Amino acid sequence: MKNLKILLTMLLAMAAGSCKKYLDVVPDQVGTIDNAFTQRSTAEKFLFTCYSYLPRHGDMDDNPAFNAGDEVWYMDPIRDVDADYWNIARGMQNVANPLGSYWTGKNQGLRLFTALRDCNIFLGGIDRVRDMEAIERERWKAEVTFLKACYHFYLVRMYGPIPVIRENLAVGSAPEDVQVPREHVDSCFSYIVRLLDEAAANDALPAKIIGTEGTELGRITKSIVLAMKAKVLVTAASPLFNGNGDFVSLKTGGKDGGVPLINPIADQKKWETAAAACKEAIDFCHSNFYSLQRYNPALNPGWIINDTIKTQLGIRMAVTEKEFNTEVIWANTTSRATDIQRWTMPILAGGAVSGSGPKGILAPPIKMAELFYTNNGVPITEDKTWDYAGRFQLKTATGADTFYIKKNEQTVKLHYDREPRFYANLAFDRGIWFGNWINNHSISNMLFVKARRAEFAARQGVSNFSVTGYWIKKLVSMGTVGAADGNVTGSNQTPYPWPEIRLADLYLLYAEALNEVNGPGNETYKWIDEVRSRAGLPGVVYSWENFSTQSTRHTSKAGLRDIIHQERLIELAFEGQRFWDLRRWREAHIVLNAPIRGWSTEQQEAAAYYKPVVQWTQTFKLRDYFWPIDQDEILRNKKLLQNPGW
Repeated sequence: MKNLKILLTMLLAMAAGSCKKYLDVVPDQVGTIDNAFTQRSTAEKFLFTCYSYLPRHGDMDDNPAFNAGDEVWYMDPIRDVDADYWNIARGMQNVANPLGSYWTGKNQGLRLFTALRDCNIFLGGIDRVRDMEAIERERWKAEVTFLKACYHFYLVRMYGPIPVIRENLAVGSAPEDVQVPREHVDSCFSYIVRLLDEAAANDALPAKIIGTEGTELGRITKSIVLAMKAKVLVTAASPLFNGNGDFVSLKTGGKDGGVPLINPIADQKKWETAAAACKEAIDFCHSNFYSLQRYNPALNPGWIINDTIKTQLGIRMAVTEKEFNTEVIWANTTSRATDIQRWTMPILAGGAVSGSGPKGILAPPIKMAELFYTNNGVPITEDKTWDYAGRFQLKTATGADTFYIKKNEQTVKLHYDREPRFYANLAFDRGIWFGNWINNHSISNMLFVKARRAEFAARQGVSNFSVTGYWIKKLVSMGTVGAADGNVTGSNQTPYPWPEIRLADLYLLYAEALNEVNGPGNETYKWIDEVRSRAGLPGVVYSWENFSTQSTRHTSKAGLRDIIHQERLIELAFEGQRFWDLRRWREAHIVLNAPIRGWSTEQQEAAAYYKPVVQWTQTFKLRDYFWPIDQDEILRNKKLLQNPGW
């Protein structure tokens, strides 16, 4: 290997316009492995390369969890957005040329096996670098060891059992050695956890990055490693990978022999291990001063707001605040949320132009509006004080609704008396939008969405409008400013690192694992209630006992499991979690076999506008739980089994 010339594929480590951050450096071409590890500067460029394979989850084009599920929808034919992942949502995945292939890098996918090769090269060569301190070398090793674990995890989550790449194959390996089989999924997860443990045990890895805009923002820390370990082990314990009898035909010896690569009988001990990992991660994060983000008035001096608006802004800041965010454990600077903000914002007033201003095309369907709780903290289907049957009837807003809906305007009952996360996440016709617009920082000067025909947020041409009548408010930073009343044109986005893991995610993972181990109890409720409290809601026990038609639902393991699942779907909506959660819970074939509906957005009168229309009827088969492996890969590797159904 020493004298072998191997050209390395170098990827951009960041989006253009943010080249001052550590991970934003664009590596020069390094011609050979020899050159890569002759000195610190070239080795650092190789480190950048290992980081550069991290998915750009803050870009909806590059995030399968955004476009391949059911959280957003688009016009047909689609405009301004790459259609590959959305075509998965529409049932167009295929085996001949898979969409979003992380196996081969095709069709918006990433070449993660190439990433693993490069991580192995780095770990095998970094000890040859002489002009660097030992502690720095150890830190780099820990970072790349984490990345190697992360890339394996992304592949397992997408494909199920995979070939584990512990070491690169030697040059000149025999053909039978090159053809490697998929390993048992438990072996895959065990190796991933071993790598994470190795990274966490490295004392050179810092607990967290101090500061926000320094040169190290985005680098891996021990907090990130422990949080990822918790997520990996909860995934390994979940029904898709633990007790899944739907994929028994996927066997070590092929369909004709061997044992299933996924255990058909669940192992309860996996939940115990997952719970312990969650607790370890939470305790470590707490010791390093992570906490749930709440509204910080110092970040927006001069804003005139009340407690209602503060709660909503605190919910949004948990995702979008980059300067003083106490909650985001892994802020991925490889992926910054910039244009996605413009794609989610509706036009709220005059002065905005579609070319550089808000486009508003990321359109959540009605099912996402129905997901959120009532203001009593229970589902709209079981709140005994809330009119579920009449949710599509019109109602005129009064003074009591001032901070949610424009007074004296009409919208459907679905938009009334909902929890704060509903109003923090979603914008809708006649709904209030606070902030993000010139002179819109006072409760006496709040704008609202006007989305009916010929109004600001309505369809003005072939694009730049929501096909469902909803917009994602949650992903727009407080610092992002749009145009209004002719003051400026276009909009100015304030980018923020994509939140891969935040503390609320960990709390709910821990509650989920605790419930599977011990069932309902004060310790399990505690972590759910922490998240609910930040969202302005009472605790689980109080809400269900006082307002639910199923007042004892929270007292059984199955009932509390459903509550925790919905709590995660609400708290982490539009953050790329729903897509993977529905799969690991084995609920996707239920949830994703349903119509995608929106309002009749080209109508002018309220009564006509608020008529639900079907945009698409999704279908999800058992085979869709895992991506198909490219047919060419199956032909090249005789030991590689295709996923069932493909």
